[in-house]
Amino acid sequence: MYRFAFALTVLSTAATAQVATLSGTDGQNALGTVPCTAIAGEALSSCPAELRRREDGTATLAVQLNTGEVRRIYFTNGIPDSSSSTSQLTYENSGDIMMIFIEPGEVYEIPRAALDN
Repeated sequence: MYRFAFALTVLSTAATAQVATLSGTDGQNALGTVPCTAIAGEALSSCPAELRRREDGTATLAVQLNTGEVRRIYFTNGIPDSSSSTSQLTYENSGDIMMIFIEPGEVYEIPRAALDN
């Protein structure tokens, strides 16, 4: 059984507080929002997101950016290993939050629990 922790997770930034939300889940996939920005220096905003998990330990997070494009971030065993961008992807964990960075200025904040099996 998969756990999703988009609901009730409060994420804070210096400029604004965002909340990851859960609109619905079918037990494996989840719809909701995650804090994100597509442009360096802009404050995070709530971006519609969909997490699709697979039995083999991989997952895809699709995020609708405020620029209109959809960024897909691919995970293996809870670790982001690539994205639909050709730019460099890095990440860091800060407590219960995984912060994902895609050059030059994309930032995503994901609850760690949403990625755990």
